[in-house]
Amino acid sequence: MAMVSEILGQLSLNIGAREPTFPTVVPAKDFDPDKDAARIETAIKTKGVDEQTIIDVLTKRTYSQRTEIAFAYEKRAKKDMVSALKGALSGSLETVILGLMKSTTQYDASLIRGSIKGAGTDEETLIEVLCSRSNNELVEIKKVYMELFKKDLEKDVAGDTSGNFAKLLLALVQTKRAEPSSIVDYEKIDEDARALYEAGVKIKGTDVPTWISIMSERSVPHLQKVFERYKNYSPYDMQESIVKEVKGDLQKSFLVLVKCFENKQLYFASKLNEAMKSKGAKEKSVTRIIVSRCEVDLKKICSEYKTNFGESLQKTILEHTKGDYQKVLLGLCGPEE
Repeated sequence: MAMVSEILGQLSLNIGAREPTFPTVVPAKDFDPDKDAARIETAIKTKGVDEQTIIDVLTKRTYSQRTEIAFAYEKRAKKDMVSALKGALSGSLETVILGLMKSTTQYDASLIRGSIKGAGTDEETLIEVLCSRSNNELVEIKKVYMELFKKDLEKDVAGDTSGNFAKLLLALVQTKRAEPSSIVDYEKIDEDARALYEAGVKIKGTDVPTWISIMSERSVPHLQKVFERYKNYSPYDMQESIVKEVKGDLQKSFLVLVKCFENKQLYFASKLNEAMKSKGAKEKSVTRIIVSRCEVDLKKICSEYKTNFGESLQKTILEHTKGDYQKVLLGLCGPEE
């Protein structure tokens, strides 16, 4: 019995440290992996492929349920379900469905790997993933990155970036962020706010290492209070100061960090709005956010979206996407609240 209580104890400890989740994709009730596997097998074998069934099944099951379906499928069809889906689907729908066959952490790790593998770096993806994930998520991502790619995330990031941009990303990957504390340390809040001001707006040039250490090592609730306090010292708020003080990828990274400290779901909602409304909807960004957040906080992203942009995310998807891609995105977002 001790064993069980130990495991339960560890579970509850972990849950305490995790950010609360607001998923749109939740476990299906009366789940029958064999029945789902049979439906997917038939859908793949149908002349011209029955995409709708594949979308209906896979967007309404969690990752762990999809894993059970894949297992049942392999037993039935004697072949790997991911390969079968890859062969049957194409384009944007294929990208989303294959993304759903990875866990959130595996998907994040693959996004990072994809952004630094080969010639050139996809800075936008790299910045978004490393600067928006929590400390706990980054700890998991590092582990899974090593398992999947047999490579050290820190080394890969260091090898692909340079200067202060590299230093900031590496500081985040080192996951030294303090856990939130129940004690509010007003002295430390004031000290950090003043240090951020004195390292930037107050002087000619910017003392970037000070900004990096404060923003990569303090807990999120602490930093939220620091940015409030900062306004007592600086004529500009933190985001405005970043724009004035630093440029390029370093500026983009600090901005994503601060936006996520202040309201992570609003950050993602704004990114989605920007991507949808831009000429030729930036599918890559839309896919990345919806697939990576559907079991994390997409429900809250949807509510931030509606509050800030005057229409629902679902309505924007209907207006700016089409075909199976539209259907799979709507399946993951779920009905309008």
